[in-house]
Amino acid sequence: MTLFIFLSVLLVAIILGLPVAFSLLLAAMALMVHLDMVSVDIMGQSLINGVNSFPLLAIPFFLVAGEVMSVGGLSQRIVRLATALLGHRRGGLGYVGIFTAVLIAGLSGSAVADAAALVSIIYPMMQKAGYPEGRSIGLLASGGIIAPVIPPSLPLILIGVAGSISIKDLFLGGIAPGLMMGATLVLLWGFLMRNEDLDVLPKASRAEKLAAFRDGFWALLLPLIIIGGIRFGVFTPTEAAVVAAVYAIVISTLVYRELSLKQFYHVLVTAGRSTAMVMFLVGCAMVAAWLITIAQLPQQLVELLGPLIDNPRLLMLVIMLFVLAIGMVMDLAPTVLILVPLLMPIVREAGINEVYFGLMFVINTSIGLITPPVGNVLNVVCGVSRVPLSQAVRGTGPFILAYMVLLGLFIAVPSIIIVPMEFFIGK
Repeated sequence: MTLFIFLSVLLVAIILGLPVAFSLLLAAMALMVHLDMVSVDIMGQSLINGVNSFPLLAIPFFLVAGEVMSVGGLSQRIVRLATALLGHRRGGLGYVGIFTAVLIAGLSGSAVADAAALVSIIYPMMQKAGYPEGRSIGLLASGGIIAPVIPPSLPLILIGVAGSISIKDLFLGGIAPGLMMGATLVLLWGFLMRNEDLDVLPKASRAEKLAAFRDGFWALLLPLIIIGGIRFGVFTPTEAAVVAAVYAIVISTLVYRELSLKQFYHVLVTAGRSTAMVMFLVGCAMVAAWLITIAQLPQQLVELLGPLIDNPRLLMLVIMLFVLAIGMVMDLAPTVLILVPLLMPIVREAGINEVYFGLMFVINTSIGLITPPVGNVLNVVCGVSRVPLSQAVRGTGPFILAYMVLLGLFIAVPSIIIVPMEFFIGK
């Protein structure tokens, strides 16, 4: 009954158009009334305590780093390097998009920002070369959702906080599946482009490739600094966010000299607004999470899924199908903050590796960013490119199917994620 009340109020509020953060507060209030423990003081205290977390401090700094990367010339230089290396191949601009998506993912960690940057820079080039519009947008949108998986990743920070999972382990564990997502796109794009007769860019000379590498060297160094620093214990993920922000600002102002004082002001304003929205959502989710614990909803869910606990793979399949369905109608961040506190006790009871679960959850919800009817990344890329949504949905279809096959492979053979994860972590 308690679980039914919470989910019913939450879903009705969202369907009526109430913002997710307020929907969570309303669902939490419904639980308080049901439990006969209504207290505004407790709710306010829980909201404040929910955001009083050191790991969450990484969010504003990674957002600043991502914004600086976009306006400070780092993204453009990565695109130039990718174009010099791959632009002359059949379907070369698609490979440029994938290569760029993987590298940019190691800079910002935001799927929406990465997809928008890819489309604004690469799509006009693909359009000019005669690439199919829907397929091009589908590829670039699918490349953009690699960002939540490869560190630094804002969703991995959120799932680490919501599920009490090591953010360092999540960051290092996300490298291999993120690269596998990129490899999946490469294989599928090569298959789709095998019979296409498209214009290709002139093959860059060795001198041009070297010049592009020198120009993009400082941008390429940033993900290596972040991952290497975390891996070898030089700094924590939160401290890595500060390093990333400072590094991006220094390179954009002193090396590339493309970040003006006016642009930097707008970067801070944009990052500040985004941080405020995320933090308020996290605070409201933590209020709901506290009441979920008090109401013993996880225990009710454990009893409901009890027969599957002895079969971890089947349990993961059921959970992933459920998360995939929710991810199609809800954005990534609220899905993480609502479901992870509910599901983690079941995951631990079943003996499933919690870092593996966290990565699978983020991969799954990332796919939801390019699936209708919500598909935030899909809507953003359509807005930037001015391609009709219906055409983009058709173009994205093959890539969604490929990602789902990859997700199924990860469920069937968890060691594909766990073995490289333990290698990077150093276990």
